[in-house]
Amino acid sequence: MTNQRGKGRAATAVAALCALAALQGQGAEAANGQQHRPYRADAPYRYDPHAQPVTGAATGQSAPRLAPGAVYRSAVGPGTKAYFQVDLGGTGDAYVSAVAVPKPDTKVAFDDGIELTLQDRDGNTCDTSRAVFGPPEYPRPIAAYVSRGLTRNRTSCQAAGQYHVLVQRIGDAASAPGEWGLELRHTREPRLTADAPTNAPTHWATATPPAPSSAARTVHGGTGFADAPRLSRGAWRDTLRPGATLFYRVPVGWGQQVSATAELGRAGGSGYVAQAIDLQLYNPALGPVADAYTGYDGKPASVAFQPLAPVAYENRYSTSGPVGALRFGGDHYLAVSLSPQVARTLGPGTYPVTLRVGVRGEAKPAPAYEGAAPDFAATGRGTTHAPAAAPPGHDGGSTKMRLLAAAGIGTGTLLVLWLGVRTLVARRRARPVGPG
Repeated sequence: MTNQRGKGRAATAVAALCALAALQGQGAEAANGQQHRPYRADAPYRYDPHAQPVTGAATGQSAPRLAPGAVYRSAVGPGTKAYFQVDLGGTGDAYVSAVAVPKPDTKVAFDDGIELTLQDRDGNTCDTSRAVFGPPEYPRPIAAYVSRGLTRNRTSCQAAGQYHVLVQRIGDAASAPGEWGLELRHTREPRLTADAPTNAPTHWATATPPAPSSAARTVHGGTGFADAPRLSRGAWRDTLRPGATLFYRVPVGWGQQVSATAELGRAGGSGYVAQAIDLQLYNPALGPVADAYTGYDGKPASVAFQPLAPVAYENRYSTSGPVGALRFGGDHYLAVSLSPQVARTLGPGTYPVTLRVGVRGEAKPAPAYEGAAPDFAATGRGTTHAPAAAPPGHDGGSTKMRLLAAAGIGTGTLLVLWLGVRTLVARRRARPVGPG
């Protein structure tokens, strides 16, 4: 019985040793940046978890109301109209954005997309905007917004009251017969305490900034705007599956100039896919800023935006779409998509992608708003913000140190247990065997 108890103690110690070794291995993985939420390559678009369901009306008279600061989830089919109501005041600007989410197996064409129209109570058009898939003809989330800005021109669109937002599909209805999901946001921007310049800047640094050359750090992109991780300037490494879109947020302050490059790494297979990788930039209110795409044949390929204007309030008065969209300081969003054709031509699986993010210049103070400056990141009052990726030179910061400390404690405990097991086994071997 004593011998069996000794064996039991040894077995228990060995089991504990193995368990600690496994935990230590997990700690080492985490310390090396490998312990993250699992990447679901087949994951669909992740809607804001606090999005409220809403159904668009066929006419403006019965349209449901979209409250400012909230997020909604809806849908729109081909050949249908979805009306929503918004109450706009007379003391600031307003924005209504829509993210269209077709199913992964949806067929789309060049000019397929969504169109948003903002109408006053009499049906007059105050603003219109559209987002289409363009040359990368494969399904992926696309977004657009309409806005109402207060000006000195007193039109019916400047009055406080009820307005309607019409969301409808455009393009060839036969291309995509099913419904597309919608994620809707209504946000407000207070007016300034004094008149702001109404002339958009025309001169800025137009030379393409050098892409950050620092060693790439690992990051896992979100599958929607709601769970996009925040990136600082630098190089970031991820993996992307054909047909998927990953999202990242980049803080860009007033007066700063953002740049981004997406690089696809080398892969096996042979063949060429046109417009294989698509890189999009959206402003804090989810208005499109810039788009770039390129083909891929399994050899390293990269795509980057043309030089963009620094963020400035007066950019909104520009006739250039990309300049006009760079009107807010705050989190901007990168969306990186890989064509499903890549899997058919070059093979399935994940493909390495590196993002090189640049933010040039020092952030300037926000304009003198009446009240607090708008925080578009707070839209939804519960929008899930993924933790910020570590800035250069920190790479995990205190989390990594805690993990390394845990690993060190695990190593010490491991050694003590191992010595205990050896001592126990040695004593059992040295003990004389009595009669019987």
